[in-house]
Amino acid sequence: MDFQPTEDQKDLRAGVRDLLAGRYGREALRASLDTGTAVDRGLWRELGAAGFFALRLPESEGGVGLGLPEAVLVFEEAGRALVPGPLVATHLAAGVVPGAAAGTAVVSAFDLGGRLVAHLGEADAVLGASAVPAGEPVRSVDPLTPLHRVASYGGGGDGNGRSVGDCSAFREAGALLTAALQLGSALRTVELAVRYAGEREQFGQPIGAFQAVKHLCAGMLVRAEVARTAVYAAAVTQDPGEVAAAKLLADGAAVGNARDCLQVHGGMGFTWEADVHLHLKRAWVRSEQWRTAGEAEELLAQELLGSAG
Repeated sequence: MDFQPTEDQKDLRAGVRDLLAGRYGREALRASLDTGTAVDRGLWRELGAAGFFALRLPESEGGVGLGLPEAVLVFEEAGRALVPGPLVATHLAAGVVPGAAAGTAVVSAFDLGGRLVAHLGEADAVLGASAVPAGEPVRSVDPLTPLHRVASYGGGGDGNGRSVGDCSAFREAGALLTAALQLGSALRTVELAVRYAGEREQFGQPIGAFQAVKHLCAGMLVRAEVARTAVYAAAVTQDPGEVAAAKLLADGAAVGNARDCLQVHGGMGFTWEADVHLHLKRAWVRSEQWRTAGEAEELLAQELLGSAG
């Protein structure tokens, strides 16, 4: 089986990378931090116009008509650029919530396994809920992922046997697309670490010449490439077990690579001026979204037990 992207898929990925580099580069990221703007409505509409949210909607419904493999490539680029906002929930809401496909609506979800909701204050809708519930803000480790704790879902169901706010029908796709975001972040921190190791000098030579730094960078690349293989494979097969494995590996790659990137940067990596800590904080939050490590491990264990029995 060949998991190499086709030429059309490569062009799609390159187009999204160029779009985000021009529209949400480092200066825009730092401006978001300075102003506390987690969701840029203008950028949201531009992403909608580019087909980011309607990518998997059928053409007959105004979408682009592509599939999960293409969506994974697009979300990988968004993760690489650290684009904030409920990208996954809004993408999943395309065709379900009016305005989501076009990027004129911001949609969040109960994807944190409890009553915490990210970006609730900026949301026009919550996936699976009939209205945006009220919530109290709680402290978030990621400055561009504000969190609210909802006191009540509002009670009742949605008429289809699901409780209000239930997003379980979207869990597999949500977990895979979040894994793609994590993959993009993991690949980006490899780039940041290697570049810094080549620029920063100690004892008259780049720190990348030292074996300890080489090993850190090599380990980061291995983590990212293993995660990339798992994420691409899961996008093709869409098997729940493979999706769980992809999320598990991508979470580990994003968090582990950000930590090692911090080590390569030394003390500078912990300062506000560097972007490395932003990747780590976002990776921590995403690790709790749609499917945690514990949930993924439980699913994989059940599959193993089932196959052994």
